[in-house]
Amino acid sequence: MGYVFDLSFASPADLINRIDGVVYLTGSELQFQYIQSLDGVRVDYKDYYKIMGVERGANQDEIRRAYKKLARKYHPDVSKEPDAEVRFKEVGEAYEVLKDPEKRAAYDQLGADWKAGQDFHPPPDWDTGFEFRGGGAGGASDFSDFFDSLFGQQFGAGSAHRGRGQTEFRQRGEDHHAKVQIDLEDAYQGATRSISLRAPELDNTGHVVTKQRTLKVKIPKGVKQGQRIRLAGQGSPGMGGAPAGDLYLEIEFNPHSIYRVDGHDVYLDLPVTPWEAALGATVKVPTPNGPVDLKIAPNTRTGGKLRLKGRGIPAASPGDLYVVPQITLPPADSEAAKELYRKMEQELKYNPRSHLGV
Repeated sequence: MGYVFDLSFASPADLINRIDGVVYLTGSELQFQYIQSLDGVRVDYKDYYKIMGVERGANQDEIRRAYKKLARKYHPDVSKEPDAEVRFKEVGEAYEVLKDPEKRAAYDQLGADWKAGQDFHPPPDWDTGFEFRGGGAGGASDFSDFFDSLFGQQFGAGSAHRGRGQTEFRQRGEDHHAKVQIDLEDAYQGATRSISLRAPELDNTGHVVTKQRTLKVKIPKGVKQGQRIRLAGQGSPGMGGAPAGDLYLEIEFNPHSIYRVDGHDVYLDLPVTPWEAALGATVKVPTPNGPVDLKIAPNTRTGGKLRLKGRGIPAASPGDLYVVPQITLPPADSEAAKELYRKMEQELKYNPRSHLGV
């Protein structure tokens, strides 16, 4: 089984990033280091093509010429425009994105339907499967919140080194990073998956194209959302004999049909009948490791949490699985069912709105 990532989006939605860990794969050894990722933010959308005055299909030469023209026009030292400084910074930000094949390709994935100034939420997993240079753990830039919401943590640099008495230039290759999605079951069992990544580059005409590569990746048992897997030597090649950079894969879970995940804990909404909730019962409950029996206490209410200790995502301190009862009513689709509901109405004298004073 493998994963190939499609980066087309129908509509904007919330992007939620987490503060989680890094998983370093060095042979069979797992080491953890905690890093902070950029919180999701809500900002105004910026149309970088409109700011630069170029078409979306412009090549790099056209973008470069447009930038030089606008930079001269709005440079604060020479421009007489009242908003020169603001426009100069805006043009610089747009050029920072459009001149870089990686940033531009990722920005283009947002689509052409956004309008300048529109409230912007980065689409969920908008950059999934895209391979970027940099380790993905940088800080905020000097650009707008819109820029930082997309790129603020995704670009870093390799390190240069010239040994004492040496004339040879040595530079370690840049790290790369990408966000990938896996199934929740992979975190429970561990797995080896083929993961396809896309990396933007320029063709001979100066237009941005993407190339794809596929890697076999070992998903360690117990990995959680937001952690990063380090693949040594899978970044950019080094110079002057220096080692290649590394590739960091940030883990996200595919949406699951019945489970929700919070850290190492897993949540399940469990339908129960009115008589099971009222009288108590023992029912079968699905878990990622197979079904188990769960005791429903008498007078159980919708929305409560029943904990199955240690049945969340495995870890040194494993998470828990929380079962959330949801009482469901049988349909009144027969005369006998309707009569039963009428009898309950007459005999139980139950008013669920009494605490509201009505």
